[in-house]
Amino acid sequence: MTAITWVLAADGSRARIFETHGLKVDLQQVEDLKNPLARMPQESDTFAQSVADFLERSRVQHRFDRLRLAVEPKFLRVLREHLSSETSKLVYDEARDDVPRYRLDRS
Repeated sequence: MTAITWVLAADGSRARIFETHGLKVDLQQVEDLKNPLARMPQESDTFAQSVADFLERSRVQHRFDRLRLAVEPKFLRVLREHLSSETSKLVYDEARDDVPRYRLDRS
């Protein structure tokens, strides 16, 4: 069976989730979550909780086998606080130093 990898590209205002099967680099967008209150600092925590909840529901539904995080460092710190231990176990990589390569399209 081919492993399903999800890639989370996120910052405090938007979280895009992409999927690939096996070792392919063919990413298909699965979800696009937006934070309408991104300009309010306290909303970063609420948005991180909603992203973590989505990932948790998806993990329980076996929608992915492993997770790669390409997340802006400040938001990553907040997101980690909300990820369940079981979802955290599926994180196989965090792209921290190269986050600018994963800039989110604002369209």
